[in-house]
Amino acid sequence: MRISQALTISLALFTAGASMAASPDENKQVVADYYAAYASGDMNRVAGFFADDIEWHIPGHHPLAGTKRGRNEVAAFFRELGKSGFRAELIALMADENWVVDMHRGWSNREGAANVDTIWVLAFRIEDGKIREARNFAFDQAAADIFFWQAYPLKPLPERLVE
Repeated sequence: MRISQALTISLALFTAGASMAASPDENKQVVADYYAAYASGDMNRVAGFFADDIEWHIPGHHPLAGTKRGRNEVAAFFRELGKSGFRAELIALMADENWVVDMHRGWSNREGAANVDTIWVLAFRIEDGKIREARNFAFDQAAADIFFWQAYPLKPLPERLVE
């Protein structure tokens, strides 16, 4: 057996069939393509970037805050976010074999309504070419909270308590 064959077999046994981590450039491309899909407004295309068991962590104290779990729940969050006119413009990406960190401008431009315009940083964990986890960090969380409360007010009582 040649050395190259032995190395190939050893590597296959070591990884036990698991996929190899992607390169930093491949992971950055996943996130760049995700942002392009988001900019297109096609939420079905956006959802195609999500792992089935994705977790997306939204910071803050507002109606959309919290951890969204699973492709359907995260996609529903983005459909709702689209109703507020929220946009994102990618500024920078850094990556390794498992994580991509982005910095982007997140803003809205709704006429006659409260808007937000701030910098966000997201940490994306990429597995098998899909976003498995995302953690948001807002430069101005207070401004984000104000925007989301005004864009997504709670129903008045007692409607809010009726299912």
